[in-house]
Amino acid sequence: MENFVAYNPTSLHFGKDVLNGLPQILNRFGKKVLLVYGTGSIQRNGLYNHIINLLKSMDAEVFEYSGIRSNPVVEDVDAAAAVGRENKVDVVLAVGGGSVIDSAKIISIAIPSETPAWNYFARRAMPRTAVPLVAVLTLAATGTEMNPFAVLSNHAAETKGSFSSPLMYPKHSFLDPQYTASVPKNYTAYGIADLIAHSLEAFFGKGEEATLSDRLVYSIILEAMEYGPELLNDLENYKLRAKIMYAATMALNGLTMHGRASGEWGVHSIGHILSLLYDVPHGASLTIVYPAWMKLMKNRLNDRIKLLGNNLFGSSTAEETIEQMELFFKYIGCPVRLSNLGGIKPDADEIYRLMVQSKAATYVHKLNEDDYREIIKLMM
Repeated sequence: MENFVAYNPTSLHFGKDVLNGLPQILNRFGKKVLLVYGTGSIQRNGLYNHIINLLKSMDAEVFEYSGIRSNPVVEDVDAAAAVGRENKVDVVLAVGGGSVIDSAKIISIAIPSETPAWNYFARRAMPRTAVPLVAVLTLAATGTEMNPFAVLSNHAAETKGSFSSPLMYPKHSFLDPQYTASVPKNYTAYGIADLIAHSLEAFFGKGEEATLSDRLVYSIILEAMEYGPELLNDLENYKLRAKIMYAATMALNGLTMHGRASGEWGVHSIGHILSLLYDVPHGASLTIVYPAWMKLMKNRLNDRIKLLGNNLFGSSTAEETIEQMELFFKYIGCPVRLSNLGGIKPDADEIYRLMVQSKAATYVHKLNEDDYREIIKLMM
């Protein structure tokens, strides 16, 4: 097992009506609030009005930036940071799913630095301070509510990149499963797939002797596999929403990484290319890439894949493990091939070009350009 340091400074407020404590937390940072949210879902489900009333109760001065996209882009982050900088805000309040909170993390470090956001992703700048960030999560999927990572697209640079800094941990995150009840069935399924993929990226990382962390991975995935299908048949069930929301947070808050030197993250790097090119929802991109990646790696990682399958499905071979994983993704309504995406004509050469350009999937288990060609065939 690898040496490790366990660190997570985010205070998590989980459960029904926890938002009632939001004004007390925000008051610790100041009255000038930059409210960041997406394209309208929080207005449709009533959360926006609830947030505004809570902010009024503390006499907050509110500056808004709305319209964060489901595959967030750097232009929105720069524009929102400019609003925060101009108005000298005390705190950033992100209300939404992973895209909104990821964007708000970069906004929080860009406001005091006055540097274009992409400079962080290009490693031309490093943050030295941040405006405090408080998050209200509305979609169980990415785990961003309790980690220091963010992902953004830059279409001009033809890349979707990731960045992390300890300064980007939310100070507080509020998770009320009630506010995920309006998430439609397809995006609920993509969230379930996303939390499974995060667990797998840890499992296939460097540090295979971390047996307790492996068992945590199995438990999180089994939780998703047991209660995910039930939730998809009963979308307004609070207890089921709570189980999946909790599992998604645990999948990427550092818990599964203890005793490992790193995660794998190669599948995510390929999935980012699909999202960049075709605006594929993040979770859907992962259910396309993961079976293909495992098929490519089944001879190189045979024992590891067998171990995974034995603990999840009772399977005895790598092939059976991959088949069962693919069947589960299909069962919850996620695509497992690019051909499952209606209205999209994937270009293998264009995918290959961006994989080479971004050096995709060169994390723990290195892939060469022949591997890129093969995994594209398996994704088709």
